[in-house]
Amino acid sequence: MDQAPPRAEAADGNAEALLRRLEWTVIRRLDGLLQGDYRTLWRGAGLDLADLREYQHGDDVRHIDWNVTARLQVPHVRQYTEDREMAAWFLLDLSASIDFGSDVRAKRGVAREFTAVLARLLTRHGNRVGALLYGTEVDTVIPARAGRTHVLHLLQRMAQRPAQSAPGATQLRELLLAAQRIVKRRSTLFVVSDFISPPGWEQALAELARRHEVTAVRLYDPLEMELPDIGLVTMHDAETGEQLLVDTHDPGFRARFAAAAQARETALLETLGRAGVDTLELATDDDLLDAILRFADLRRQRSRLAAGGGVPSHLTQLRV
Repeated sequence: MDQAPPRAEAADGNAEALLRRLEWTVIRRLDGLLQGDYRTLWRGAGLDLADLREYQHGDDVRHIDWNVTARLQVPHVRQYTEDREMAAWFLLDLSASIDFGSDVRAKRGVAREFTAVLARLLTRHGNRVGALLYGTEVDTVIPARAGRTHVLHLLQRMAQRPAQSAPGATQLRELLLAAQRIVKRRSTLFVVSDFISPPGWEQALAELARRHEVTAVRLYDPLEMELPDIGLVTMHDAETGEQLLVDTHDPGFRARFAAAAQARETALLETLGRAGVDTLELATDDDLLDAILRFADLRRQRSRLAAGGGVPSHLTQLRV
């Protein structure tokens, strides 16, 4: 007889407690729903070119070798052999802005839960996961290994990090450049960040996407997009220490805040699209299972469309 699932805790500081809760509430359901599909959805590592053959109806157009096709005047596709295991890397932005959350969960907690779910889902199938941790610099590299114990180690290292009180802004470019140096073999990369960083990281992300399969996991809190009417509020920049007293009772101020937030959102998503990465947006009030399933459904849809001979421009890069 099945035992009752572990009770969720308000703050899962203990890695074992967090992973057990997510195994009951999310991972077991995802594992069943994605069984047989997860390697297609997050493929990108462990692929070696084995042969070339003429294109056949139903082939993935992304595997067409355009050089050979032009030379022979007949469409040819690459055939790959897949290693027994794949490698996935989590590029984790754990800078000061990640500690923000307007309700029961902060962005840091969402990052930890997402990492736990995907890492355990992958390792359950014999794959390896690694991580790069960024606070004020890339100070921790966790090599890619398999197994539940390794996932627990990764989560514990995340939990042991104190909230950052950085004197300056996050430099996301440093995290991406470190990944270029460290992750040599083609892999699946998850860049988990709120992407609150000065410009300069865009080219580094595009270069990663040319070598690896990259998904940008953009974390945000609803309060960062729209302010409620709660009167005078002191706003504090977690990374610079700057404070500003604002009157949220002013509808004009709230409208300008929302417009500026929407402009930043639009610019960010356009930048991620130009870099050639898929995007999964995770809010602190999102249901993690639903968000991952929506993302998986879109990737499955894109794969079917590609096999049918064409991909609409709005599905070239996915955004959820």
